[in-house]
Amino acid sequence: MKYVLFCLNNYAFAILQPIKVVLEDRKQDYIWYVTPKIESSFPYKNENFTTKIKDLKAYKSDVIFAPGNEVPYFLRGLKTQIFHGLAGEKKGHFRIREYFDLYLTQGPYFTNRFNKLKEIHKDFDVIETGWPKLDVYYKNNDELNHYKNSLLKNYKAQNIILYAPTFSPKLTSAPHLLEEIKSLATDKNYLILLKFHPLMAEEWVNKYQQLAEETENIIYQTESDITKFLIISDLLISDTSSVVYEFLLLNKPVITFNSISENIVWKDLKSYDNLNTEVLDTFKNDSNVQLRQNIIRDYHPYNDGKSALRMVEAVEDYLKTNKVPEKRKISTFRKLKTRYKILKSYN
Repeated sequence: MKYVLFCLNNYAFAILQPIKVVLEDRKQDYIWYVTPKIESSFPYKNENFTTKIKDLKAYKSDVIFAPGNEVPYFLRGLKTQIFHGLAGEKKGHFRIREYFDLYLTQGPYFTNRFNKLKEIHKDFDVIETGWPKLDVYYKNNDELNHYKNSLLKNYKAQNIILYAPTFSPKLTSAPHLLEEIKSLATDKNYLILLKFHPLMAEEWVNKYQQLAEETENIIYQTESDITKFLIISDLLISDTSSVVYEFLLLNKPVITFNSISENIVWKDLKSYDNLNTEVLDTFKNDSNVQLRQNIIRDYHPYNDGKSALRMVEAVEDYLKTNKVPEKRKISTFRKLKTRYKILKSYN
């Protein structure tokens, strides 16, 4: 079989990498598609990849794995949505955009919602597999533990705090927490890592980068993959970002600001002040352990590190009884939108 790993944004690399490993192990043929705007950050340039949609048309794939919201309807292949986050309350997470033949869901919460939508739309299928980006959570992380211990030793700190806000202008806490993060850093027991979404407004990226340059125990991280920073951190500060759920799956405490989540099982603050006090209190009194277990059960109960394998096996089994789609039937509006985006953003 022939697979496309479809990347519209650089966060897709970490999501698709475990699938790539499975395909290699099974000696399957695959090609990465990378939009020109993110080619410079693509970490697998020694592998088969392209920035041109015409190459994908010629490739004639059997399966297209896409963590983003769109995929060209006219490409051959089972168009498979594998998602780019776990924040089901965000606008658009359960919006059916017509592009996908198959949804591979992370856990019961998502599976149940998409199965209800399947009953309405009747033109896609749903299979629960777990989420491949989280496979690394359940691997041997000795190397990351060593990295964490080295950071703590070098900075003479006791805890690592990660600040990872969303980029959405309506939801982000970044404009409100600059001074609070600066104040938090006066406690040298904390090493503070800043990791921003690639779509964060440049104004706030620049201001926080400057803060990191001026503050000994603040590091602005530029790596595209946030996973290792989630694994090594002891506490997450955020807002309505999908990384909150990723962090909860590690069973570690979270502080958010004005989250719009429907199911808040962490400390959510309604005013942008007293961060020092709230952080100290959270470390001393983590009262949400059982509630986090409920999230793990509903959002991602798979702790075997084999979600990527389940995804590959799911599409293989699916295509044993279903034909490979030559193209996807979608509305004229979606066709025009796809054509416009290809001309403007893809290639």
